[in-house]
Amino acid sequence: MKEKESFQEVRKSYQPRLPTLLKDIKNIALIEQETPEVKEEIAPLFEHTKHQKILKFEKGKEMQRALCMGVVFSGGQAAGGHNVVLGIYEALKTLHKENTLIGFLDGPNGLIEQKHTLLDEKTIDRYRNQGGFDMIGSGRTKIETQEQLTKALNTVKALKLDGLVVIGGDDSNTNTAVLAEFFKKANQPTCVIGVPKTIDGDLKSEYIETSFGFDSACKTYSELIGNIARDCLSSKKYTHFIRLMGRSASHIALECALQIQPNITFISEEVQRKGYSIDDLVNQLVSWMEARAKDNKHYGIVLIPEGIIEFIDEFKKLIEELNELLVKQTKDVIQALSSNSQKVYHALPSDIQKQLLLDRDSHGNVRVSFIESEKVFIELCKQRLKDKPEIKFSPQAHFFGYEGRACFPSNFDCDYCYALGFMSTCLILHQKTGYICAIKHLKHEVHEWQPFAVPIVSMLHLEMRKGEEKPVIKKALVDLNDKPFLKYKEHQKEWMEQDCYLFPGPMQFFGDTLTHETPKSLDLST
Repeated sequence: MKEKESFQEVRKSYQPRLPTLLKDIKNIALIEQETPEVKEEIAPLFEHTKHQKILKFEKGKEMQRALCMGVVFSGGQAAGGHNVVLGIYEALKTLHKENTLIGFLDGPNGLIEQKHTLLDEKTIDRYRNQGGFDMIGSGRTKIETQEQLTKALNTVKALKLDGLVVIGGDDSNTNTAVLAEFFKKANQPTCVIGVPKTIDGDLKSEYIETSFGFDSACKTYSELIGNIARDCLSSKKYTHFIRLMGRSASHIALECALQIQPNITFISEEVQRKGYSIDDLVNQLVSWMEARAKDNKHYGIVLIPEGIIEFIDEFKKLIEELNELLVKQTKDVIQALSSNSQKVYHALPSDIQKQLLLDRDSHGNVRVSFIESEKVFIELCKQRLKDKPEIKFSPQAHFFGYEGRACFPSNFDCDYCYALGFMSTCLILHQKTGYICAIKHLKHEVHEWQPFAVPIVSMLHLEMRKGEEKPVIKKALVDLNDKPFLKYKEHQKEWMEQDCYLFPGPMQFFGDTLTHETPKSLDLST
């Protein structure tokens, strides 16, 4: 009996699609557009790259030469990363069969410590259309000290690299800009190009419509939430509080809300704009449960973005005070808090109180992303509902995050990443550095996608990091005036009162329908 192929093997058969322009990579011209504004405080830090123009890919005259390129994964996983490497490799081999690609192992530290491997066709083929970053591994090392930069420079010199591609998010692509500037200053011809990666969806600009991995993660979470919604309707007795990964921004929560139509979705950016306190949000939940109870509906779905705590003023103040106090003292910390912060602290569940005091990051700060905000809301609702026996409150807490970081990439992310890989090779062929790849018109058919390259320096601003001002790419939060959020607001009352749940099911990879759907927030955006 013939052994059945695994899905892992079958998935490799998908051929990622390219925009029309990129199919003929030997005949591409990079046409200079406008020079984007660089912030006054950033310009002096990037003397060699601050005047770069936006580049538009157009059909041009034939150009090809031998290239040796390097690639590195930086930061957390996002579905599609392996297809960026696939695109780089296949573009290189299209240009010249002797071209080579070197993968740096376990993230930026591999670049610093000269840990790398030659990537061949057999290796790359194993990871075609696969999730994760396990082909070469990733890491969170930031290349920022003079010693680290010098070591990176020595590595690219030793390998005689024509170009280096950094596949990463906002901090990682800040490294891309810093390396490009440092190499230019040192008269090192190695070009450095960035690729926009993050499931959080917060690496966006006028030209970067979405980061890769966002679509796959949201489809994965939406399947899970849809399953819970179906169970919720079946049993009619649980209220599910679902926290979603996504750092500060609420892009994932909003996208999942548009896909599922849950009863309540907190959007952190709206919480901040309206100045809601934790009591305000709990009042909203209790009022909603009271209204539903009158219709004998003692169940529902609540979505909570991971970073909501940072957007509630009294929590933000509490965390700031704790961060300051815990550097100086470990005893009597609570007594040293302001009266308002003490009140907030004592209202929290005991395990959350312990998290705030004991769970610190490497800088001694509270790990905000580790705070189980879904349990905070559950506990506070329980306290408020003690005197309301008519409301049957049976809460269930969930957190979805890691499930979506290394899943199989959607067809959209497979195509998007493959194109980003081709673009990276093309930019290095044309000796461009300090750019991040961007594609416009992503909600249209792939052949209509328009590739651009944006100077990363134009995306930088100064932020306090470890007590110092550092240039970083500014995170893009949910735009409360854009169509995706306005669409949610249009239906908010209806979804809150009724059971309007949608059930998207598993991500679709094969067939004529549903396989190439783009994110709903991308479809709706201006």
